[in-house]
Amino acid sequence: MSTPPFQPLLFGGDINVYSVARAFHEAYGVKSIAFGKFTCFPCAYSSIIDYRPCPENEDETTFLNNVKAVAAECASQTVLVIGCGDSYVKMAAHLKGQFPPNVTCNYISGEMLDRLTDKEQFYALCDQYHIDHPATFVYDGAMGHDFSLPWGAPYIAKPADGVSYWATGHRELKKVYLCQNWGQLLAALDEVYAAGYRGKMILQEFIPGDDTYMRVLTNYSDQHGKVKLMCLGHVLLEEHSPHGIGNHAVIITEYDQKLCDSLRQMLEDLGYVGFSNFDIKLDRRDGKYKVFEINCRQGRSNYYVTGAGQNIATYLVGDLLEGRELPLTITKNQTLWRMIPQFVAYRFIPRSYHRQMKALTRAGADRHPMEYRPDYTPSRLWRIWKNHIGNFVRFRKYCKKPGDEQ
Repeated sequence: MSTPPFQPLLFGGDINVYSVARAFHEAYGVKSIAFGKFTCFPCAYSSIIDYRPCPENEDETTFLNNVKAVAAECASQTVLVIGCGDSYVKMAAHLKGQFPPNVTCNYISGEMLDRLTDKEQFYALCDQYHIDHPATFVYDGAMGHDFSLPWGAPYIAKPADGVSYWATGHRELKKVYLCQNWGQLLAALDEVYAAGYRGKMILQEFIPGDDTYMRVLTNYSDQHGKVKLMCLGHVLLEEHSPHGIGNHAVIITEYDQKLCDSLRQMLEDLGYVGFSNFDIKLDRRDGKYKVFEINCRQGRSNYYVTGAGQNIATYLVGDLLEGRELPLTITKNQTLWRMIPQFVAYRFIPRSYHRQMKALTRAGADRHPMEYRPDYTPSRLWRIWKNHIGNFVRFRKYCKKPGDEQ
């Protein structure tokens, strides 16, 4: 089947964007256009991305104008809009009705997106489908310090509305607060509301277990609301710096039919379309998977899916442009995805996983999204090595080696 001419249009400037652009380049040899707020690595200085800095990128009018400008520039092509951050996805979902005729995307309605990304409403939906999640309390700033929780420390605190949270502009805020006692929890809440956040906070029971208990599930649902791809990743290591906490650093793909079936049922009942991404943790106390949240997009670690042989770009193109009936694929192929140098991975991942990691490396199934030979130039190779060194410094500063904690 022939593929009509198209132009990927990405929004964002992080590894999520680069991974999507690489998927398109690998599959179709196409160069993506990307709008990010700043001139920054890894998207700037790339030969596979036409990167266009735009400081007002998260403004709705600017976002829509950028879409329209590229649509006019590529008038003979179909422009595929892909948001690579929550704010961009939210704008695409709400504004897609105003896109020019030669622009397409696969997003749910703005109303559904707002409901799913509000963690209070999402956990209610999980209860409806008997999907396990951590014990949760929804905190309103008006409560002050006058509240109690039915579980003890440590406590997790995170915003119910992530877009509004980061829109405060206070970069010293943490993505997630891990509070070891009641005093730390109250101090974290005071800090968040003093920064200007007005939404609710989600307070949760801490699920014990190190990074290796984490899972990530990435899916693609076609324009008719049928799930066509599910790829489960077993997280071996996460970032631990204040702003990067919870970001995946190393993943090995794995297979779990039961977990996939339970979440597929919910997605299809909702009529969900496009990419979705679930953060999950295995609770060693009862052996159950506990779902933390849904991201209504591909995650920043999305290249673990492409690296496992399911190129995410081909799902968008096959569905939206070629009109193919895609089969349901639940990935079984194993690959090792990492955002850090190998020596850092082996230093901070428990030794029980080293044999499996080495076997995948020997089999040629070791993937780093930025290590892409068609995009190698001297200046880019220097920036990749600089990134490797920066990761080594950050992990040595913030992450404990296995055995340092229980």
